[in-house]
Amino acid sequence: MSDAPLNGSSAPAGALVRSIELLGPAGRIEALLNTGRDDARYAAVVSHPHPLFGGTMHNKVVYHAMKSFQSFGIPVLRFNFRGAGLSEGKHDNGYGEVDDVRAALDWIAQEYQRPILFAGFSFGSFVGLKACCGDERIKGMAALGLPVSAGGREYRYRFLSNCEQPKLFISGTQDEFGPQPEIEAVVAQAMPPAQLVMVPEANHFFSGKLELMQDALSSWIEKHFCPTHLASAP
Repeated sequence: MSDAPLNGSSAPAGALVRSIELLGPAGRIEALLNTGRDDARYAAVVSHPHPLFGGTMHNKVVYHAMKSFQSFGIPVLRFNFRGAGLSEGKHDNGYGEVDDVRAALDWIAQEYQRPILFAGFSFGSFVGLKACCGDERIKGMAALGLPVSAGGREYRYRFLSNCEQPKLFISGTQDEFGPQPEIEAVVAQAMPPAQLVMVPEANHFFSGKLELMQDALSSWIEKHFCPTHLASAP
């Protein structure tokens, strides 16, 4: 395990990036922990897009989501799914990856002993929502670029009708893997509370619109989980 200073103006003073190895059901899971303030109300886990299409924990959307949580002093764990980066195992078509998310949740719950927030991008949002729904440790979930049809696979979200936790969906109006009408239908069928933010003219990867995505996520965190943030800012 190694520690290094965290770069980025959104990081709390004294924050670090720690390289972590988790034990997952398929073996070693490569992870990064962005540490937060000692008095943070929550800890967070962020999961990445499809590993067979180049997705890793270093993805730009994942990084910007981490920065949103970090701006509130929340410690954030990012990790590589099985078979991605230095994580052991092989891609399991979204089945074993649900267990990878659960391993990450277990680790951060044990490390910080506080409620957890989750965000996932694309494939990471699909498997992450499945892992988090019904888990009492998870107090809020954000799905970024939720996929409906990608790589010849259809993604189904019937399970969201029984998912009580607060849910945020952020997608682009030009998302090629999640057309707006289909995303609106998914959110409409989800158990409230469920909020949808459509980023104008953004594609699946929020190219050129990452700050708008990040602002929407930060606003949701502030409104529902860290309401004193602005009042305590200099």
